[in-house]
Amino acid sequence: MAGVRGYFHPKTATGRSSLVPAPPWHYSGDLLTVEYRTDPARVRELLPAPLELAADDPGAVALIWADWQSCGDSREELLDPVRAQYKEAFAVVRCSYRGRTYSRCVYIWVDKDFAIARGLHQGYPKKLGSIHLTRPHPYGPAPRLEPGARFGATLAAADRRLAQAVVTLHGPAESNGFVNGHPMAHHRWLPAIGKNGGLALDELVESGAAAFEGGQPWAGEADLELFDAPTEELARLEIREPIGAYYRQVGVVWDGGTLLESGTSGAE
Repeated sequence: MAGVRGYFHPKTATGRSSLVPAPPWHYSGDLLTVEYRTDPARVRELLPAPLELAADDPGAVALIWADWQSCGDSREELLDPVRAQYKEAFAVVRCSYRGRTYSRCVYIWVDKDFAIARGLHQGYPKKLGSIHLTRPHPYGPAPRLEPGARFGATLAAADRRLAQAVVTLHGPAESNGFVNGHPMAHHRWLPAIGKNGGLALDELVESGAAAFEGGQPWAGEADLELFDAPTEELARLEIREPIGAYYRQVGVVWDGGTLLESGTSGAE
């Protein structure tokens, strides 16, 4: 009997319908990052066992808007742009595992189904949202990458605005922030099929870029607002102190992660 093929659902006789191809996955994107400090207790409540708060600056948060083009090794999605282009907005904190500092995405919204599928595999808690950010351009009214350039960004989900920012660039910088600068520590969770069966999958994994290249980072300041919504909790990471804002173009390759441990998160 013939089997079915495909890296992800739906699996078919040919595998052509799979939402995403097998890794490696390649990304080219524009990142708009806003960093600030919140109450460390609000970060701690988002860290399941065995993760702990980062020893240094435990309340630091990065809220990042990204405008991506992505593809598998064949690059065929780039010539069928509806399969390549998507946007996302995500909140990153830092944490500690066995004395090492990690970054962790605690909230993330995307606007395409294939991005959600990749997130399920990687441990990103992706949900559907509406994400927009200003794109730079060398002609017309769009901002150039220069001192004084201003960029806007918005995030909404389920018809509610969750965040908005206006970033004003000051000049070139050495990096585009520090909160999202470590390997990621994520959990991969899947409830058991039986009632009250707990978790069929409960893994703490480490992942990061298999390859990275980036353009000149630009730094500036941001006017950031967060909003309450009935089914979202981003606003619990309330803004206590701004750190900075950044713009950078990057290229990233993701090609798998490493299992750190399993069955220890205590998640329900």
